[in-house]
Amino acid sequence: MIESALIEIKRGVSEIIDEERVVTLLKNYFEKGQTYYVKAGFDPTAPDLHLGHTVLLQKMAMFQKYGAIVQFIIGDFTGMIGDPTGKNETRKKLDKEQVLANAKSYEEQVFKVLDRSKTEILFNSSWIEALGASGMLELTTTFNVARMLEREDFDKRYKSGAPISISEFLYPLLQGYDSVAKKSDIEMGGTDQKFNLLMGRHLQRAYNIGKEQAVIMMPLLEGLDGVNKMSKSLGNYIGVTDEPNEMFGKMLSISDDLMWRYYELLSALSIDKIDALKQKVKDGIIHPKRVKENLAHEIVARYHSEEAAVQAKEEFDKVHSKNQLPSDMETYECHAPIWIAQALVDCGLEPSTSQARRDIKQNALSVNQVKVNDVQMQLEQGEYILQVGKRKFVKLKAT
Repeated sequence: MIESALIEIKRGVSEIIDEERVVTLLKNYFEKGQTYYVKAGFDPTAPDLHLGHTVLLQKMAMFQKYGAIVQFIIGDFTGMIGDPTGKNETRKKLDKEQVLANAKSYEEQVFKVLDRSKTEILFNSSWIEALGASGMLELTTTFNVARMLEREDFDKRYKSGAPISISEFLYPLLQGYDSVAKKSDIEMGGTDQKFNLLMGRHLQRAYNIGKEQAVIMMPLLEGLDGVNKMSKSLGNYIGVTDEPNEMFGKMLSISDDLMWRYYELLSALSIDKIDALKQKVKDGIIHPKRVKENLAHEIVARYHSEEAAVQAKEEFDKVHSKNQLPSDMETYECHAPIWIAQALVDCGLEPSTSQARRDIKQNALSVNQVKVNDVQMQLEQGEYILQVGKRKFVKLKAT
């Protein structure tokens, strides 16, 4: 039983530090019914979770099957500092109102994945603010500056002369202190979080709490571009609150190679079944598009419903396979005449007129289902169907 649980837990994992402790926790659960605590922290720097976040959440949900109580820590305090991981400049501070609003949305979204009855939603301000000035000073004595500068991103910035604020040095200490305050048994995070995750082990020793957490690191899920990690700021994400049609369409847009990465990290299918699918694709028995559609169906059904997944596929086929217009499009109004690039921005199809110009030149724009590459086009009075790329449609009434 322990061996099969461990195989399932290790699927897709990049690294485990202190696997022996993980085995002991599982053994105590199966033999004695003892629960244990698995912690992960999320800084609410954006209002919505995306599929990149769910790689971690799904692994935590798996632990819940094997006796874990998940400590879902919302970094409402640390979020106002900003995690310096991977940053080449000091991160912009978020105000408390923004952090709390984002935190609320996280709290509503995590139970799309986690078992509510086995999850503690915690805000780290509740114990960090209780530290006070003396407690904070004591915390800073547990680690020295030379070791802090061993961290790769700090080292690069220091050598290049880029500024590093003292608050950024505090961030890994505060994240590590979460493990002290909550006496976590396992902490999980992305591979880019290794320094911060190990800090939790270090501080649990320094504060002599009687345990030392294991660390499990998950790979970072690549975004739709297949290059950069999934990120809202890069626009290469699939949000867990995306509408079913949008979610399905985004899933179908990933490359055939990236599809297998998504299967491994996001699908509930076993590795054996995924390997069997790979072989069928390789042998030409099944088309990659069909396999991708099955994954898109699974993801939409998970975050919406089975019915929504079926309807999303029907809509996708209608628009892309049969070259028909979507059955549901947002309608906008404007005063004519209007420059096409400005119209695209006003309708939310483009973030800026400069980006609109680039997309028009690259033949990504259709007006009334006819390709248009005239960046100076003016829309006179009338009704138009504007389309950018394969998935973005609006109806515009120019009066």
